[in-house]
Amino acid sequence: MEPRIWLIAGPTASGKSALALRLAKATGAEIVNADSMQLYADLRVITARPSLQEAAQVPHHLFGTVDAADGWSVGRWLRTASATLAEIAARGRPAVVVGGTGLYFRALTQGLAEIPQVPAEVRRQAQADYDLMGESAFRGRLAAYDLAASLRIAPGDRQRLARAWEVFAATDTPLSDWQSSGKPALAPGAWRAVALDPPRAALYARCDARLAAMVEAGALEEVRALAERDLDPALPIMKAVGVRELAAYLRGETTLAEALAAAQQQTRNYAKRQATWARGQMAEWARLTEIDAQHQWRQFLALNPGLTP
Repeated sequence: MEPRIWLIAGPTASGKSALALRLAKATGAEIVNADSMQLYADLRVITARPSLQEAAQVPHHLFGTVDAADGWSVGRWLRTASATLAEIAARGRPAVVVGGTGLYFRALTQGLAEIPQVPAEVRRQAQADYDLMGESAFRGRLAAYDLAASLRIAPGDRQRLARAWEVFAATDTPLSDWQSSGKPALAPGAWRAVALDPPRAALYARCDARLAAMVEAGALEEVRALAERDLDPALPIMKAVGVRELAAYLRGETTLAEALAAAQQQTRNYAKRQATWARGQMAEWARLTEIDAQHQWRQFLALNPGLTP
């Protein structure tokens, strides 16, 4: 029996969107976004959001529906995605949830507790502490109370480090404990998951080529328009991979070649972090190790023999 919900996760440029579209067309499913940057309307090109032509082939949800000034949390995405999945089920159709944000998938499959509101003063103090202490000391303090969060949060991710500390400071309970105490949003047996894990060298080559193509396709214009909005640099959208590097070029601080090379390096680093996270947090998920789209689809069908292509 085929599942009602398919989950497709993996690093950037691994072929998730193409696989999701092919699966949706084969099963009559609707696609739900699980990528924290593809939520935002401002950056279609640089976040590799599905094209208008792709989006027209099957229903797509939560792609480009959020304004850049409106920073979404994992919890907000989970509530919206859960409601969307319920609406799709009410129509009698399956769903394909696809993206590269591991915390979204963990929230769906393991749960995410409702964390009490953190007072504004506590949030301000966390930011002030970070500025005073620096990342290393701030992370070390967090580790004494929430070791799991300190190890999980990527280097340079000020937003999540501050969030983890402010939750503990406000509730006297580690963020990791809050996150592990929720109930899964998806019922057991209702979903089947696959994680894309292609060869590292091939993935990096695709990352480099795709970013160069993005620059040709209008990524610079997107970043320029975003910069002109003068948004809070702490907003999630401002941390999209490639934004900082291309913005530096637009300010005249570097050459385009240097900006592109730096953005490519950041993309490769991001892909590595995603792959590492998936291997640790999605260890039980089936793996697709191909990167060519046709070979990837054949491998997917081999893992799901009951699926009618």
